[in-house]
Amino acid sequence: MASMDIVSKPDMHEVRNALDQAEKELKQRWDFKDTDALIEQNEGGFKCTANSEEKVKAVAEVLEDKFVKRKLSIKFLERKDPQPAGGMKWTLTVLLKKSLDSDNAKKIVALIKEQKQWKVQPAIQGDKKTDETKVRVTGKQIDDLQAVRQFLLGQDLPVALSFENYQR
Repeated sequence: MASMDIVSKPDMHEVRNALDQAEKELKQRWDFKDTDALIEQNEGGFKCTANSEEKVKAVAEVLEDKFVKRKLSIKFLERKDPQPAGGMKWTLTVLLKKSLDSDNAKKIVALIKEQKQWKVQPAIQGDKKTDETKVRVTGKQIDDLQAVRQFLLGQDLPVALSFENYQR
């Protein structure tokens, strides 16, 4: 039996590269001079800081731009509203989605089951310790799995999909 796992994981090496490029651009651009513009990575994502609401939004846009240039989907990012941080500082939190949530996993399973042209069986698998959910798709032929992959990539889902553990 052939199988594959459908997950939503960004390439963390590319995420780090995108962050490094964004930090470098913030230091070089004249419109961020004397704005205290900064991007910091934390365990949940990124914290953008600047001296005005407009500038902190621009800092987040620079990060999103670098994600696109590194071929990372901006669906991995969830931007929150800017918040005053006291004094002349504003912060904006950008969450980094690192896993597939159960609602989207159910949606993916439903989409696969609606298409009756492939002989595959999707199943939701989750690890409660690491809070990772994935959809395992099994079938007799690898061609069916590849067709499912192409179908899902063509759908407009609210999450970015990654495919791993192809097994024949």
